[in-house]
Amino acid sequence: MQTEKKGKVYLVGAGPGDPGLLTLRGKELIEKAEVIIYDRLASPRIMEFANPDAEKIYVGKRVGKHVANQQEINDLILQKAKEGKRVVRLKGGDPFIFGRGGEEAQILASHGIPFEIVPGVTSAIAVPAYAGIPLTHRSYTASVAFITGHRRFDTKEADVDWEGLAKGVGTLVFLMGMTNLPNIVDNLIRFGRSPDTPVAIIRWGTTPLQESLTGTLSDIVSKVKEAGFRPPAIIVVGDVCKVREDLNWFEKQPLLGKKVLVTRTRQQASELVRLLERKGAGCIECPTIEVRQVEDLSILDDAIKNASNFDWIIFTSPNAVKFFFLRVDQLGMDVRALGNAKIATVGSSTAKALEQHHIRVDAVPDDFRAEGLLEFFSKKDMTGKKVLIPRAVKAREILPEGLREMGAEVVVAPAYETVPPQVAPQTLELLEDEKIDVVTFTSSSTVNNFFKAVPEHLVKKVMDQAKIACIGPVTAKTAEKRGLKVDILPEKSTIPSMVEAIEKSFSQET
Repeated sequence: MQTEKKGKVYLVGAGPGDPGLLTLRGKELIEKAEVIIYDRLASPRIMEFANPDAEKIYVGKRVGKHVANQQEINDLILQKAKEGKRVVRLKGGDPFIFGRGGEEAQILASHGIPFEIVPGVTSAIAVPAYAGIPLTHRSYTASVAFITGHRRFDTKEADVDWEGLAKGVGTLVFLMGMTNLPNIVDNLIRFGRSPDTPVAIIRWGTTPLQESLTGTLSDIVSKVKEAGFRPPAIIVVGDVCKVREDLNWFEKQPLLGKKVLVTRTRQQASELVRLLERKGAGCIECPTIEVRQVEDLSILDDAIKNASNFDWIIFTSPNAVKFFFLRVDQLGMDVRALGNAKIATVGSSTAKALEQHHIRVDAVPDDFRAEGLLEFFSKKDMTGKKVLIPRAVKAREILPEGLREMGAEVVVAPAYETVPPQVAPQTLELLEDEKIDVVTFTSSSTVNNFFKAVPEHLVKKVMDQAKIACIGPVTAKTAEKRGLKVDILPEKSTIPSMVEAIEKSFSQET
């Protein structure tokens, strides 16, 4: 008799919203999962860690609207596990803090399904911390309680000791309690909490959309109504809220609440997104370039095999470095193939890419363009010098032509090509729904491909409302040819300089 094949289920806490707060164990399991069943409050950025071939099933729940009810979710988890799949049940915050993870684990146990619990950073702790509120403080309180606000409160409920909460606990944290806020306030005051007790409400905590509202038990309901504060939000009650005035760090981030459209390749967007998010920005990734190895490698292969005969090898981008050394490895060779050739790059980012191959660069002009390299070489005798330029199939000819005019023998070896990818439907929906504050372009290809990949009406909508940031003058010129007004242009053509320029642009508005 054939036994039923059983997989394994991992109940993983996704954290409170900031993808940087995902645990290392959680990331590891998401990368290896065959099936991911995820909630509304799990950050979309976290899903980028998933294997492209993994089955991704959204079961988000919000007030009054459920994609799937809890019984359907339970059945789905069991079904996938019984198919022998490696299943990650990804839940916002921590699975055992009002996440019904305990119920799901019990069901798995009752069916003999192996499972593992991976705790997450609960929003009950993280969100107040991002709002500058320590839940315990020696000068205010030594006790804290977490209470679900997602039920119809009744003073006769056996599991809610209102008198104990009102009089015996210093800090109270209510999760999912916005709908019942009037009842929460009434019960706390009725059972002895002072109407003057400070209250803080933080919505979309730890994300670029975070905003806070403060008051007291006596006025917080009216303030919420006046401000139109909506879920999801955390309610903090207690004297520790007084500390927020001094410790409010996250909401002072210079780009908090700004939405930035990033148009690099998905592989290359990480540094730009990371730096922008550390400044508080919300990033929407819209890859407009897919970079791949060229099909005809004959010229590059010949150049690599004879690399030691060149006087100079010039790399014009990190992609040139990546695909050059990819081919070196595919040919069964290593850096010794370069012999004594000197190395020059356009830009510090390209130089850093070479450092990963333990190669020190001989020339990085201050002007991070081909023009900067030409100025550098114009001061040298290039007559008869052999120069290799591994690069994209299509690129500006100013560098090889300029070197040839100096008397150099130049070999241009195509190593990679760029093509416009398909823009994900979810990205197009975001462009339709969201107000974009900044669009970033990091090459001429990102500009041209954006216009090709995104529907015309969305291009117009985004460009009418957003500032345009270009990494350098060449990219800016391409954008201007497309009829765009370039608002942000960094002093240096680097990602860190671009982020600094974006920050400076918005600081000048305040």
